[in-house]
Amino acid sequence: MIANKTDTFSNLGLSSELISTLEDLGYTKPTPIQSASIPLALTGRDILGCAQTGTGKTASYALPIIDILSSGKSKARMPRGLVITPTRELAEQVSENFNIFAKNFSLSYGLLIGGIPFNEQNKILNKGVDIIISTPGRLLDHVDRGNILLNSIKILVIDEADRMLDMGFIPDVESINLMIPKIRQTLFFSATMSNEIRKIGGKFVINPKIIEVTPPSSTSKFIDQKLIFSKKSDKLKNLFSIIKNLNFESLVIFCNKKSDVKRLSLEKIFNHHKVVILHGDMLQLNRQNSLRSFKEKKSNILIASDVAGRGLDINSISHVINFDVPNNPEDYIHRIGRTGRAGNKGTSITLFSEEDKEMIKNIEKLIGKKIKIHHYNNKKSKVINYDDSIPFSKSDHVPNFLKMQSKLI
Repeated sequence: MIANKTDTFSNLGLSSELISTLEDLGYTKPTPIQSASIPLALTGRDILGCAQTGTGKTASYALPIIDILSSGKSKARMPRGLVITPTRELAEQVSENFNIFAKNFSLSYGLLIGGIPFNEQNKILNKGVDIIISTPGRLLDHVDRGNILLNSIKILVIDEADRMLDMGFIPDVESINLMIPKIRQTLFFSATMSNEIRKIGGKFVINPKIIEVTPPSSTSKFIDQKLIFSKKSDKLKNLFSIIKNLNFESLVIFCNKKSDVKRLSLEKIFNHHKVVILHGDMLQLNRQNSLRSFKEKKSNILIASDVAGRGLDINSISHVINFDVPNNPEDYIHRIGRTGRAGNKGTSITLFSEEDKEMIKNIEKLIGKKIKIHHYNNKKSKVINYDDSIPFSKSDHVPNFLKMQSKLI
């Protein structure tokens, strides 16, 4: 089902208190996923939703949950709402959104993620929280320790289900599902809606309303996507040339390997920029400090592994560079989805070599369109559509970035 657009939040059935809060925050016009999901969620209907990153998906479930649970009180260790996300960063972002939207409500929230001592989280649970936002593993750890009971859950949200599948978390989510009352409301969201995801979603929802506000596996129309061919041995110098000629406000550079994130950040080219890093092996406090620095514009370059591919919700990111072609085509969508958000224009640049040819084809198949290849030669640039006729093995098709005199973007 493709949603019809609704002009204002006041037409969606939200309470006057919440409408007033949204007006104070400057939110006036709902996005398509919000227009479609909020009225259905308020009626208690299960939802199987597909929406790409940057479409306002969090608000589409956070707002109705706030209204639904605003009456009533949770007992200690017995929350009434549960949001499960695949990564710590996304969980933190969701928690921040709840705090912002519910500032005029008496609801309480608990964030359960790894890297934070259990005793700190136990203090929150002992006070009684209405809504838990958690990653699967940390939630199960608390359950095993007897710190939390899930038999009072009235609303379950499974966010970024396709990422859960990629990261191997679906068995944990299924275990959690068995601990929750069968009679409840479930809101199941995914950025892509493959047959496998639909099958998995069917285990959690009952007679759901299916919402697809964008073509499955699509990329935002606000992102200008570029491919730049580069030999593996030339990737580093080519990256430096791109950055030198790039006029960017804030930039995220993605690497496939965590070890490359730190190595890349130490290169001399970044001495002229304020750089922070983000990868899965960092301590939670260090990860939070990196994100805070980048969000507050104290740093203008974030070098990251795919841990930041989802959950990084910053509207002002102007450019994304894939230093490596992602191993999973879906990750391409989520990486470049860090830019071109909230109606802003963005640019993504992906460095690729001959060895990446098949993966580029898979990405293009997933997103349903060709990505322009840019070959630069002296002062002139030529754009070539990707096809099998390009002789990747010939060196004369490799751009000479050292002679490049015009800006890429």
